[in-house]
Amino acid sequence: MSGIELGAAAFVASQLLDAKFHLSEDLNLIQKVVRKAVPFAVLSLRNRVSFWYIFEKAALKYPNNVAICFPRPKSQKDTVVTYDAQGYPNYEDQFSLESYTYKELYDMILRFSYILKNEYGIGPKDTIGVDCMNKPLFIILWFSLWNIGALPAFLNYNTKGKPMVHCIKIAGIAQVFIDPDCDGPIRETEASINKELPSVKLNYIDEPHLLRILSDKSRPKYRAPDITRRPEDKDSSCCALIYTSGTTGLPKSAIMSWRKAFMASAFFGTVMKIDKKSNVMTAMPLYHSTAAMLGVCPALANGGCVSICQRFSASSFWTQARLVKATHVQYVGEVCRYLLNAKYHPDEQKHNVKIAYGNGLRRDIWRDFKKRFKIEGIGEFYASTESPIATTNIQYGDFGVGACRKYGTLITLILGIGQKIAKMDPEDESVLWRDPKTGFCTLAKSDEPGELLMRIVNPSNTETSFQGYYGNSKATNSKIVRDVFKKGDAWFRSGDLLKIDEEGLMYFVDRLGDTFRWKSENVSATEVENEIMASGAVKQSVVVGVKVPQHEGRAGFAVIEPKDGMSDREILDKIHNHVKDHLPKFAIPLFVKIGSQYIQASHNHKVPKNQFKNQKLPKGDDGKEVIYWLDKGSYTELTQDAWAQIMSGGTKL
Repeated sequence: MSGIELGAAAFVASQLLDAKFHLSEDLNLIQKVVRKAVPFAVLSLRNRVSFWYIFEKAALKYPNNVAICFPRPKSQKDTVVTYDAQGYPNYEDQFSLESYTYKELYDMILRFSYILKNEYGIGPKDTIGVDCMNKPLFIILWFSLWNIGALPAFLNYNTKGKPMVHCIKIAGIAQVFIDPDCDGPIRETEASINKELPSVKLNYIDEPHLLRILSDKSRPKYRAPDITRRPEDKDSSCCALIYTSGTTGLPKSAIMSWRKAFMASAFFGTVMKIDKKSNVMTAMPLYHSTAAMLGVCPALANGGCVSICQRFSASSFWTQARLVKATHVQYVGEVCRYLLNAKYHPDEQKHNVKIAYGNGLRRDIWRDFKKRFKIEGIGEFYASTESPIATTNIQYGDFGVGACRKYGTLITLILGIGQKIAKMDPEDESVLWRDPKTGFCTLAKSDEPGELLMRIVNPSNTETSFQGYYGNSKATNSKIVRDVFKKGDAWFRSGDLLKIDEEGLMYFVDRLGDTFRWKSENVSATEVENEIMASGAVKQSVVVGVKVPQHEGRAGFAVIEPKDGMSDREILDKIHNHVKDHLPKFAIPLFVKIGSQYIQASHNHKVPKNQFKNQKLPKGDDGKEVIYWLDKGSYTELTQDAWAQIMSGGTKL
């Protein structure tokens, strides 16, 4: 065989190996991430880990690039619904398109920084609450605080009452800036805040007036000196607080580190192909990490545009994507099903979107979603707000459908060192199984669900890998397990069941514990139970999430042990009257079952909840159970006819 023939054979062999192991893809990704990691390492050495410097560099490099697009909803009185020649509604009539270049955004941030520092007295030691809907105002406030060196805490604007007071208190928030479009819940809570936290200042923003001021070129600007922008921060230091539902029954403030913000822009942005020409549209709430860290940060770090929808709307989603010229859109699984269930509109075929990315896209609708909306690539990922673990899958063609981690052999081997799926106790899915002989955990088998764990690099200083929850060491420590695979090691518990198949692809299976997901929000079962108990109508309550066919996530299901001498109607009315005033709408239980015989404590005085997670609707396994459902603001019996309407889509939960 000649040298040319040998060379050709070697080339073919290398191509076959590459096709099987995807080595070139892995090396290319590693190379791109390293190129972005080096400048961040230099910034770290210069005590400049703040994401502010990454944003500022992009703003000065791409001053004329559009940084933010915002299809601002018009008021109903200003909207006249028109129809095209085919009878389809012109949804663009509902919006007024705003856009800001990097220079405009940067200057507005500097002007607001001047106001925050000089009129509100905000400095680097302050934690400031951001209670705002999706709009440019949110990002302007957020990055102004980063410029000053203050710590932003992203409040869920649906939260009210005791949970809101708790959120402000645990984070040590000094002032809260409140968007007028979502100020209802905090106004309802204002008396409680003033009573329990009298030093906290509530600042209700006049948005139109403020935007006029920030656009006035004659107004003074303030770019904080580097020495005042928390130069003592490390890459593991807190850059923002984002609240999560917790098993304590009240929200926990998860620490987002500067490292996470950087990794979102470098690693995640690279995987999702976000660059200076990209336009990332998100209708996910900015107070969650998906939109804030994985939407805003990658776009603004790379000179691209982030387009913000004030609210998610299945009917106008693709119209907004067309208006802002989006190349990327974000989703959670529920959003994908809502879009697929929406009526056809021509705009769903007229957009420029190439990649949709998020988490929770169901395998059974994955291909249908891509085909109907002409999406080339799906970027499915696994992560959680507080988690140091993140996995990605940029999926084209047919391979990798449904997976949340898909890399070549090289990256998979590297990640395998720090990410493990541990076998669970078959008697209790919340407990890691340990070998009776060794006392150590074991790995789950191929296609066997287990809990995803991440190695803590320095077990004696866990904060370098997992920053945990602000001001809550107990909750932080509960997420760390030690002596797992060998003596002295430490691992972060994700709290989620995942599995790996024979191809090395990783798939999300389910959540562990007492938190479930509904309407794109995490619901704390304990919080709901506490409010049901506070209604004064029950002796005991158990809340779980139950699966409902053709619906994403799990719907709230409450099992009630009633107080003596009260009718079901009285109990249901008292419960609903209380929870509607004390819980966000998405957390109110949709199904209720009443009976003293249902809740039986085990030997350790805990009520086993797993038995309720598989509740058969509408009438139980025997077809005789009476279950109530929330219909038009009142709990009524769930009949076969009502269930049929829910299943057909005629009635929405």
